[in-house]
Amino acid sequence: MKNFNKNQKERVEVMALFGYEMTPCQPLTFRRQGEKETEVTELLRTQIKFMGGITLHVFDVLIGREKVRLEFNSRDLSWFLTQ
Repeated sequence: MKNFNKNQKERVEVMALFGYEMTPCQPLTFRRQGEKETEVTELLRTQIKFMGGITLHVFDVLIGREKVRLEFNSRDLSWFLTQ
């Protein structure tokens, strides 16, 4: 995975499983623009943030040994990668 600066957001495409058992959403893979698909190794933590009229679903995940954060914006259905 290419270098990524902290506190930077990058829009990504995510393949996620919705409505699975006790986890309402689980990201499985994501793809950065111009790169191959990257598999999520492990889901570490999820949280929901309410910001005005927007609900932001935050997923802390492992990609191999690297910890990254995927955020899902419920208003425009967009996904972002942050670190």
